[in-house]
Amino acid sequence: MHRRSFLSMAGPVLLGRWTPRFASLRYLLTGARWYANGTWQSGNLGIDSSGRLRLVPPGSLADSVIEVTGRVVSPGFVDILADNSSGQGWRTFETYKVSDGVTTALQMHGGSAQCGAFYQRAGTERHLVNHGVSTFVMAIRARYALVEERLRRVERNLAEGALGVSHSLEYQPVPHHEMLAYAKLARRWDRPLFLHLRYSSPERELDGVREAVRLAEESGARVHIAHLHSTGGTWHMAEALELLRAANARGLVITTCVYPYSYWATYLGSRRFDPGWRERYGLDYRDLRIVGTGERLTAASFAEYRTKNPLVAVPEGTMPLDRTYDLAIAEDFCGVGSDGGIQFEGRANSHPRGAGCFASAIRRAFETGMPLERILEKLTAFPSRIVRTGLQTRGVIEDGAIADLTVFDPAAVRSTATLEEPNRFSSGIELVFVNGELAYRPGQLCGSNGRAVRA
Repeated sequence: MHRRSFLSMAGPVLLGRWTPRFASLRYLLTGARWYANGTWQSGNLGIDSSGRLRLVPPGSLADSVIEVTGRVVSPGFVDILADNSSGQGWRTFETYKVSDGVTTALQMHGGSAQCGAFYQRAGTERHLVNHGVSTFVMAIRARYALVEERLRRVERNLAEGALGVSHSLEYQPVPHHEMLAYAKLARRWDRPLFLHLRYSSPERELDGVREAVRLAEESGARVHIAHLHSTGGTWHMAEALELLRAANARGLVITTCVYPYSYWATYLGSRRFDPGWRERYGLDYRDLRIVGTGERLTAASFAEYRTKNPLVAVPEGTMPLDRTYDLAIAEDFCGVGSDGGIQFEGRANSHPRGAGCFASAIRRAFETGMPLERILEKLTAFPSRIVRTGLQTRGVIEDGAIADLTVFDPAAVRSTATLEEPNRFSSGIELVFVNGELAYRPGQLCGSNGRAVRA
């Protein structure tokens, strides 16, 4: 569905409103099918007046009764790499998340240099989805010269509720002793350390993976590697996964995530495009396209646009799915994170993963034969286990859990976003509940009940 096409919902059928209440149920989903406790189950799911999920018997009544026969009811998807780096366009950003089935969007890759102020500012707005943030080491380092002051600022963020510590070593290289100090802070506060690895070249990408393992060993921190197939496993995914497999086998806690796209995109002004990039990636100017327009670059326009810093994409197939994403997502320690977000309507300069990552992940699972319950676990419970704080009662379907739910049509779910038109809604996402309130149905934003997730 195009971003400006608002259609009436096909699928779940509203059977009644304002029927007599039973056990204070606000919503009743009848004919539901869901996966819990190792098996597919069916029956009725209720949402009570406190926003909690209830497993209810046949014949239960509620304010709103909705038939969802033939649909899958899943815990709401959790995006641990949601990206709203400018801090602008909250409504637009969250619209494209909720329409992709996301109920919790966490900025753990980047985040904020002032997390207390972030939560205070976010608290002045109404949110479609739950939101949270990590402490942004790169921004802190840009502001403060002394390592001691940087560490104090990171720790202040953790005290103010930051969900983790994040740094992008490729974009802002850090001496090992300083990076280890950040990792030790993460361990002390029992928060995950999120890393964009140091290298993205055939010759050195595995060195970045080894560095992440070393940080976990020396600090005891839980380490998460962002988008391994674009930084760390582009050319040597099998070897990168073996390094992580061995590290976890000896007691370390190292996780990673990928997104179901065969090409990456980043800002033209970043270090990825420092001199030597054509040799490093085996690409040339005309291989780069401006996201949102599809304009191909030349040597002259590359120089001009580098100062304007738009998002540019490399060709599809740069990260072949069967040799990168598919290998990684099969591992128990790997989940899905978008590393994207749509911040502006109109001509959006954003990777289409910002609007369609989760629908794409489900569609890819169907295409490759991955069981539906396995990919859903990676979109729901897996990120909750990584972040832990604030997510303990989300990401599951069980009596008393917070009712963050996504209802989708398995036959229709897919992304419609493209590189030329990245701000297009996913299809097949039919109902989304956030904290027990209906937040989205196709063509309609229904409520703003998102809450802050903080430590």
